[in-house]
Amino acid sequence: MTEIAATPYTAAVCENSTASIYNKKFRLSDFILSGLINLSAAFAILLLIGIMGYVFFRGLPQISVEFLTTVPSTLKGTFGIAGNILNTIYIILITLLIATPLGVGSAIYLNEYAKPGKLVRIIEFTTETLSGIPSIIFGLFGMVFFGNVLGYSILTGALTLTLMILPLITRNTQEALKTVPMSYRSGALGIGATKWYMIRTILLPSAMPGIITGVILAIGRIVGESAALLFTAGSGFLLPKTAAGLFKKIFESGGTLTIQLYLCMSKAQYDAAFGIAAVLLIIVLFINFLTKVLSSKFDVSKID
Repeated sequence: MTEIAATPYTAAVCENSTASIYNKKFRLSDFILSGLINLSAAFAILLLIGIMGYVFFRGLPQISVEFLTTVPSTLKGTFGIAGNILNTIYIILITLLIATPLGVGSAIYLNEYAKPGKLVRIIEFTTETLSGIPSIIFGLFGMVFFGNVLGYSILTGALTLTLMILPLITRNTQEALKTVPMSYRSGALGIGATKWYMIRTILLPSAMPGIITGVILAIGRIVGESAALLFTAGSGFLLPKTAAGLFKKIFESGGTLTIQLYLCMSKAQYDAAFGIAAVLLIIVLFINFLTKVLSSKFDVSKID
């Protein structure tokens, strides 16, 4: 193996580089900027710890088996959120069953089938605009458009939330598909695979971490939504008494945890409100943890 002879120029460059590293000048602006960045990060962490700590301090003592398994009853003297938990699950499942296929399908069309042009730009602009509309406007639209037919019901709230989270799922899926290398597409098509087979077996599995992240972020928005549901889903909290009632519940009024939290605050039931807030925070933490686990599990780049 031949060795490259050192020249006076290369020796001078190495000497100057070493000198610049060890003789780096102290700059006050860099020190101040670094301090501000660290201070901002510390403030964000302390703010999160403060909010969660105070909510858990006030709310965890209120959580009990009775609190989680009963419904408010004046005759029995109980106050629980079991009905609200069930309503929240109903709305999450129905909303995702409608929004996920539509969002993923729209993203596949925009990214793989539609030709770049004016139509695609209009669709993307419309999607971005929908994601920025205040939720109260979605609530008013849902009340007028869906509520006149279905009334205050869980289905009305789920259809309204579908409009809200559809842009989120669509954009996340579209960005996830864009991260898949073009060589995957050309390689699959080059060996004779059809386009749909390539999308189903190559693109979607590769983009699955981003798709799952978008879906779980949508769940987080559903769990935390209150304004739109207040106009559409109502505030019912009763549990179905029969198996047939589980299906009929979809067409009945149903208040989620956030709606019940709002009602408790309006009635000055602060202990119950903090208890519900603690349950919501636990759900949000679980959703974030689930996002990390599922994204890592379906990340094909980490599979040996």
